[in-house]
Amino acid sequence: MLEVAPGRYLPESNAILWYIAGGTPLAPEDRIDRAEALQWMFFEQHSLEPNIGAAWFWLTLIKGGRELQHHAIENWMERGYGALRVMETHLKHHDFCAADRYTIADIALYAYTHVAHECDFDLATFPAVRALLRRVAAQPGHIAMDESPAVAAFAE
Repeated sequence: MLEVAPGRYLPESNAILWYIAGGTPLAPEDRIDRAEALQWMFFEQHSLEPNIGAAWFWLTLIKGGRELQHHAIENWMERGYGALRVMETHLKHHDFCAADRYTIADIALYAYTHVAHECDFDLATFPAVRALLRRVAAQPGHIAMDESPAVAAFAE
């Protein structure tokens, strides 16, 4: 959640990205490039977050989450791998997801994809996805998402 003005909040991650990136090279101004970035950000919310994101939450942050969500894991894996295949197909021909350059679409897709291995997703057969993860991590100003005391406390 981001408070953008007194009493005004943005609770959704991609809306926050657009708000923060507005007016910078990370948020494409060209209509087609912007639409392409939005397409990938919608894809992230529809295909990655509810599958890889849910698996990561339950399998890495919640003690006993695997047992609590055993009925959902197969579905998360099937749909998560489907999303990774879509990304792989696109990234075989593009260095970045939208606008032929690094944008907030790459940041949005990086979030859950770079931790997918922590919740049983094997990225070995996705070389173009792994290459994107390396390119994003190599961007100037990139800060690794190391485990914080708050996350460790939540998992207990």
